[in-house]
Amino acid sequence: MHVVIMGCGRVGSSLARSLVERGHTIGIIDQNPKAFRRLGPDFDETTVRGVGFDREVLAKAGINRADAFVSVSSGDNSNIIAARVARENYGVPNVIARIYDPQRASVYERLGIPTVATVRWTADRLLRHLLPADQEPLWRDPTATLSMIEVLCDDAWYGSALSHLEQATGHRVAYITRFGRATLPTPSTVLQDGDQVYMLVADGDEEKIREIAGVAPQGGAA
Repeated sequence: MHVVIMGCGRVGSSLARSLVERGHTIGIIDQNPKAFRRLGPDFDETTVRGVGFDREVLAKAGINRADAFVSVSSGDNSNIIAARVARENYGVPNVIARIYDPQRASVYERLGIPTVATVRWTADRLLRHLLPADQEPLWRDPTATLSMIEVLCDDAWYGSALSHLEQATGHRVAYITRFGRATLPTPSTVLQDGDQVYMLVADGDEEKIREIAGVAPQGGAA
């Protein structure tokens, strides 16, 4: 697909590179031409200097053939204006805006524009680490029989194969996040310090699984 990104900061540039690695095309917009240096010397997709709600700028970035538009500049107003232009004027089907103010993000979500509220997201991540047992599942299937939760593992699990964790809990590891990248585990994947573990669990088993993972494995690492 073709994705237009407004904002070539750390988030925008990282997103652009990740999408290109997956075979997608990119048009990325920023008012500061020096920002495009973050993309690296091998980035050969479209870069456009300007603001993301200017028609000429959007046209150069390929808005007329865009499958998605992402606004991640440093300004809430610019992000939401650009997102609305992409949605309402160009009919881009998938539009996402980053909003720093969580209250405003809620308003725009009710208007049908998905948002990533940086403050709220960060707070939620901290809460998941501070109060893991009090958190709602990240995902639940429509029949409410299967959920996906983040599981915090005791340090003693480091160096242990994820298959050992699966055997101990009786549930499957869906994926892990390592160095900021989601990774599908294999039978030989070993848990490392800093890994975030996400498991698919049967309804009602969340507390039991967190208790098992939260203490040292029986018999030590394997």
